[in-house]
Amino acid sequence: MSKSMKPSQRRWLVTGASRGLGHAIATLAHERGDKVCFVARSPEIAELAAALGPDALGVQADVSRADDLAGAVATMVERWGGVDVLVNNAGLHKGGKISAFTDDDWDKSLATNLSGPMHAVRAALPHMEPGGAIINVGAVVGFRGFPGDSCYGASKAGLSGLTQVLASELAVQQIRVNLVVPGFVMTEMTSGVSEHAKQKIISKIPMRRMGEAEEIADVVWWVAGSSYMTGSVIVTDGGLMCNL
Repeated sequence: MSKSMKPSQRRWLVTGASRGLGHAIATLAHERGDKVCFVARSPEIAELAAALGPDALGVQADVSRADDLAGAVATMVERWGGVDVLVNNAGLHKGGKISAFTDDDWDKSLATNLSGPMHAVRAALPHMEPGGAIINVGAVVGFRGFPGDSCYGASKAGLSGLTQVLASELAVQQIRVNLVVPGFVMTEMTSGVSEHAKQKIISKIPMRRMGEAEEIADVVWWVAGSSYMTGSVIVTDGGLMCNL
């Protein structure tokens, strides 16, 4: 850690940080005084981060490509010396019932939602010190069945399993691994849902509303700083899962 860095100033790497939950998480961490590497496929990510100042870094990368993530981590390490918090948020949603989705839909879902976090952990781990945190962003459909969500549900269920294994495996290094599970949140990913479908889902949420990206970001911030929490599943869904 460089002498110019405050002892309490953590270094975050957030994937899928150009929009939605990832952007909200990365922006909140930056606003609260930490250094943040915004990672996304969008070529505008470097410009977006540069506008925030020297404590923000934007790197274009596709999480399904191990070399891309290795390059993103290398760029971050060259600038700040290491990684304290890794947030695996980048996600791809491919819908369709079992007879309708394609093999390509399946492969791309697993490559982004499950292999992507694995690539990120492998790239970041050599540069993480005791006290580091890995936070995977899951989904309700990884725990509850919804027709037409085989690709997304399977990949997110796999991410839950990966979280449990890594929490056990990395505890000896004092690196914590947890899974934050958002519910139905207003983001670009959910903007295409029809109003009828949206109201049907909201009717099953005890709090009777969608979540805000900033509410999930606040939970991720808290989990990143919870020094005795590892292997936990933190459901933040307005009560949806307990009502299914």
